[in-house]
Amino acid sequence: MASKLLSNTLQHRAALTKQFTRPLATVADQLVNTRTTVLPNGLTIATEENTIANGAATVGIWIDAGSRAESASNSGSANLIKRIAVQNNQYTGGELTAHTTHDQTYYAAKTIRSNVEKSVANLAQIVQDLKLDNLEKERAAVLNEEPNMEQVTFEHLHATAFQGTSLGLPVNGLNVENLTSQDLTNFIKDTYTAKRIVLVGAGDVDHDALVKLAQTNFGSLASGSVSSGAQPSFTGSEIRLRDDLAQQAHIALAVEGAPFMSAEYLNLLVMQTIIGSWDSTLGGAANLSSRLSSVVNGNHLADSFASFTKGYKDTGLWGFYAATQNREQIDDLVHFLQKEWNRLSTTITVSEVERAKVQLKASLLLSLDSTSAVAQDIGNQVLTTGKRLSGDELTQAIDKISVADVRNAANKFIWDQEVAVIGAGPIECLTDYGRVRGNMAYNRF
Repeated sequence: MASKLLSNTLQHRAALTKQFTRPLATVADQLVNTRTTVLPNGLTIATEENTIANGAATVGIWIDAGSRAESASNSGSANLIKRIAVQNNQYTGGELTAHTTHDQTYYAAKTIRSNVEKSVANLAQIVQDLKLDNLEKERAAVLNEEPNMEQVTFEHLHATAFQGTSLGLPVNGLNVENLTSQDLTNFIKDTYTAKRIVLVGAGDVDHDALVKLAQTNFGSLASGSVSSGAQPSFTGSEIRLRDDLAQQAHIALAVEGAPFMSAEYLNLLVMQTIIGSWDSTLGGAANLSSRLSSVVNGNHLADSFASFTKGYKDTGLWGFYAATQNREQIDDLVHFLQKEWNRLSTTITVSEVERAKVQLKASLLLSLDSTSAVAQDIGNQVLTTGKRLSGDELTQAIDKISVADVRNAANKFIWDQEVAVIGAGPIECLTDYGRVRGNMAYNRF
């Protein structure tokens, strides 16, 4: 299982540890709320109109068709279909981007207002008339991808935390070499349906005009059914991929988190910000507010680390990822991490929570600095939760989070809870799993 996942990792993406490093930006205009319309067949249209964009627009489709919609027999279908679609649609009236995650697949065209109609028509072709001529070429590309250790680590984390469930399947798949055109056709028929799709417009787009385009291009699409199934169970467990010849060790620890954009999810985002992220290559690495970053920096315990919150429609993961060349002190790194985790439910201070809230609000709002980023936010929220929180609503929700809320969330999600652990590379000194689980609760007195 481990070697299978290792050879079928996700496509290379920007490193998690770089997520807080971004250029200066201005807060996006929050005066216009998201408008939504649902067609008779169940397809949702969601837009945020912003004429200040001066003709720039992004339109895309977000589909409830990620790797968790697969089974072991057709594992890898969602990602392979996405790759074929991108190759077949080089021009969509704009610059096409696409991505598949555990929960969804999206196709988005960055375009201009005058090309929106053409973009929507091409997006509809992906959904309703996708040609699978490039199957063998894209299959070979997936199987020959070079593994990225960060993504390998996270795929193994999902595999062990949600073992025995579809959420534990890797995005790149376990059965790509055996998938047939009929397998992909069946997957499209089951998942590329109206009730599982959100057509998103952001920037200089007209909502009513986009609704008419949706009726023209998607009106005959079969309704299908919304995804259903039991909530994936979380299993405390570990996977170790020891390789003493590797230069860096990659480790991840995680507990079960909260569903995307729920009240508890926002509490976990604040907790994530308190733990923080750190990278030795940053100029101000020694001066970050995170207590853990001070310990790591002062003792050279890692090359980089990041706390993370992953939310899905019914569950999530909350945890920590690190890459380090200091293989002899991995045990120390885990020790100080768990001390900080447990402090969240005991001695976390008002000033730490308030500072984290300010940092979190700035990070979330400043990330909406382009039509593509806004479209991504709309698609994620509407597809997962059925609605989108405006900037003001999100700010108000975060402002309401108190020290008591953080401590209660830490007690619920961290204190004496099951934990999933992944280690890859030279991990001889990675703490024994029994000790890691025992240290999820220190003696309070």
